[in-house]
Amino acid sequence: MIDALSTGHLLMEGRALLAMPWGRMSLMDIYTGLLLFSCWIGWREQNKYVAVVWTLMLLVFGNLASCLYVLMALYQAHGRTEVFVHGPKKIKNQCS
Repeated sequence: MIDALSTGHLLMEGRALLAMPWGRMSLMDIYTGLLLFSCWIGWREQNKYVAVVWTLMLLVFGNLASCLYVLMALYQAHGRTEVFVHGPKKIKNQCS
């Protein structure tokens, strides 16, 4: 990613990518996944600033950031599926 950001030419290469059906499909797939994953982060995070930072990290680092977020969520959940899905603070708020 660092190589692509530092040596790539987004406008020129982006035009070539958008000219190809598989390029359009791949971009649509990637951005749909980023949107859905960002929505889950927004749902899960109590602090919206944290959700925005994670979303920006997704845009820059792609699936590396999503993998890190999932690992963090798994660690916070301590084996509880509802905490993994909804976040620790939302579960605490529902119980009180």
